[in-house]
Amino acid sequence: MMHIDVGLVLRGTVCDLYSNLVTRPTGAAVRTAIEQQFGEIGAPAVTTIDFSQVNLLDFSCADEIVAKLLLRFTSDDGPPGFLTFRGIHEGHIDPIETVLERHALALVSWHEGEAELFGCVEDDERDHWLVVRDRGPVQVETVARTLNVTEEFAMAQLERLTRRRLVMRRDEGYTVPGVVQGGPGSLPTNGSGVQ
Repeated sequence: MMHIDVGLVLRGTVCDLYSNLVTRPTGAAVRTAIEQQFGEIGAPAVTTIDFSQVNLLDFSCADEIVAKLLLRFTSDDGPPGFLTFRGIHEGHIDPIETVLERHALALVSWHEGEAELFGCVEDDERDHWLVVRDRGPVQVETVARTLNVTEEFAMAQLERLTRRRLVMRRDEGYTVPGVVQGGPGSLPTNGSGVQ
């Protein structure tokens, strides 16, 4: 698992004293620096993008960083691996939700040890994702039984969530990206979990 502190990237890219992401060029510079890290070491199974040290995030930076990274990872020729987010506070939610809706995207964010789902998801997708979050790693049969749907329908929803990088396959089942082996439902605060 890789942990990228956006605040550190911002200060290393733009200004040592800067903690606000408020212009499109700034957002583009930060995203480029993050993509360079992927290029240098390759995208790991799970990468956590951490906004904990970012005070202000505007729409243009949310678009440049959050939306464009997600678009890259969810494209057919995108890199392998999954993005999760953490450190998203109340002031970040409006710009992030806006760009997610604009691009029909969704993301997994970790807050106080629990995964949350933001963005555009259909009701069936959300229902299946919640079962995976609450019971994962979980097999298709269990998801279908829990939601009282056919296994074919559950499989289709889980595969759709996998293509959208909102759940990942683990062994014979599915889990939410960022779940630590041996400790379901929790993500270590330092981002050093095992994947």
